[in-house]
Amino acid sequence: MTGKIHSFQSLGTVDGPGVRAVVFMQGCPLRCACCHNPDTWDFSAGEEIGAQELFSKISRLRSYFGKSGGVTVSGGEPLMQSEFLTELFSLCASAGIGTALDTSGCIYNESVERLLDLTDIVLLDYKYTDTADYEKYVGMKRERVDLFLERLQLLQKRVWLRQVIIPTVNDGETSVRRLCEIAKKYSCVEKIELLPFRKLCLEKYDAAGIEFGFRNLPEASAELMARLERIKNDIME
Repeated sequence: MTGKIHSFQSLGTVDGPGVRAVVFMQGCPLRCACCHNPDTWDFSAGEEIGAQELFSKISRLRSYFGKSGGVTVSGGEPLMQSEFLTELFSLCASAGIGTALDTSGCIYNESVERLLDLTDIVLLDYKYTDTADYEKYVGMKRERVDLFLERLQLLQKRVWLRQVIIPTVNDGETSVRRLCEIAKKYSCVEKIELLPFRKLCLEKYDAAGIEFGFRNLPEASAELMARLERIKNDIME
């Protein structure tokens, strides 16, 4: 089986535990206002590759993975190519290579469940705690990610909740507290990662002639992130 990938990163350290190969899949049904990779949206673009060929690229790096590393599949939205990734993750599982899925949780079906059975850890992008913000800035209902998280709980998957902190949008103490309260409801959630909003993507938007909705917002400062981290840690202790 073949799939469409956007790019391949050999040794990543910020997409799950340990050192990891990171595969960015091509194609996404969402239009998140803070998206850094608009070049991954188009389902018809990207490089077509077979599962065995992609596994070979990953396995050549396994000496770097150690005990906690492995491969992370991101996007785009990897759930849109769940059958291809099930084949890839099956190969990884047979070789003892850890697997992680970085996803918005935008879809759940039998094919996705088969993929999750072979997934060691899910990095779930819980983008906003406000329902109206989810619909305005993502284009889907928050209930869909809640349903996905409930399924992860039933499957007892290891989960990291991730949220990009965007000044003036979701950078308040109330938002972080709500995220922590959501995490506390699910024993499968191991940690919360707060990620700073950056605008390194502006050149991509300009080159593609696409308007970046958050162009005029400030980036998240180190001071802001440190303050929210302290709030998060106090609540989660």
